[in-house]
This record gives sequence, structure tokens and C-alpha cells, in this order.
Amino acid sequence: MSDDHRDHRHHVSPGGDTVDLPGAPAGITVTKFSVGEMDNNCYLLRSDDALIMIDAAADAERIVEVIGPGTTPDVVVTTHRHHDHIGALPALAEHGRPRLYAGTLDVAAITVATMVSDLRGVWDGDVITAGDISLEVIGLMGHTPGAIALLLGDALLFTGDSLFPGGPGRTRTEGDFGQLMDDLETKVFDRFADDVAVHPGHGDSTTLGAERPQLGTWRERGW
Repeated sequence: MSDDHRDHRHHVSPGGDTVDLPGAPAGITVTKFSVGEMDNNCYLLRSDDALIMIDAAADAERIVEVIGPGTTPDVVVTTHRHHDHIGALPALAEHGRPRLYAGTLDVAAITVATMVSDLRGVWDGDVITAGDISLEVIGLMGHTPGAIALLLGDALLFTGDSLFPGGPGRTRTEGDFGQLMDDLETKVFDRFADDVAVHPGHGDSTTLGAERPQLGTWRERGW
């Protein structure tokens, strides 16, 4: 993989083009696109026999357009409870009746906010599957209590709002920040190699190698 981490930005704009991401396991296509005023990234993981969506964010009409006519997700996974990541969840929950997953400690809040009642809670070590697509769940407490990241194969990590280029996601307290940094270091940076691609809930992508040298700086600045 190139040492030029700029190769991994994979920029998309709300309502604009879609981008197919490299590094997916054979037979799986990963499409990134953005929706809404907060530039929310949505991800579609597609194989011949299955479709998984990560974060049904702000614009159900755009999401259905990208998915394609006559196609419905088998699974929709929500990375965390914040309103901009769940705006289209009620519509997608009715669109083919997919199985719905979110981090265990965020399920109740998402249910209240969306009135979607059949969410299944997942956490560390759980595996979400549809056809031949498998996502390992990694719990990352701090941005929200039940925030999760999702690992596809050995090269693609979808981090929601827990990790971005340049730092962890926003936290409200010193304790939340410390918890998120601990989880990121022990569950992500200590475990995975530099060439693992990081695809966050907003904005551009990055790699763990691009971010690893900054861990001490993030700790010192406190955000």
C-alpha cells in the first residue's frame, strides 16, 4: 500500500458522486456516499446475495436511489445514537424489513428517537452477517455510550464518529475522552496494522498509519 496516505481520502459530497472503496474481500463491493446538511457518510456493502448498509443517515430518498430500484438491504447497522445518523432509519426499516443492529447501550435511545422497536444490540466480538458478508463489531465507548466500529475483512474499518482523520470524535467529559482514547488504543491501534483503512461517519477517509503518530498529541490536547 502506498506511503502517501492522501490516496485514502475517498472524498464524497452530499448528494454527489458515489465512490467504490478498495480493500474489500473478494466478491464484495463497498460504496461510500454522503447525505444531508451534516455531510453524513453512508456505506453500502454488496455481494451477489446480500446487501448491508452502515448508517441510514439523513436522506432516505437519496439512500434508496443509491441502493437501486427493487433492491432492499438485508441489514442496516447504526454506528451510534446521534440524530444525524438515524434520520432515515425509520424509512429504511420499512424498506424491505431489514435486520437492524446498533451498539447495545445505544439501542434504547435510538428506539425512543425513531420509534423503531426491533433493533438488536451488539458489542465486542459480535459478528453481523448477511450472505457472505461479515462485520466484526468493536465497541468504542465515549462519543456515545454504545458507539461501535465495524471491521470488514482485514483492511476496512468503519468507525462512525469515534475516529476521524486528525483525532477521535467529540466527547462531552474528560472521562468520556479518556474512555474513547483507551478503547481506540487497545481495541484498534494496538490490534491492527498501519494499512487498515479508516472510513468515518463524516468527511474523508484515512489509515491507521496516518493517525498512529498523533496518539500522544491527542492525549495531551484532550480532544
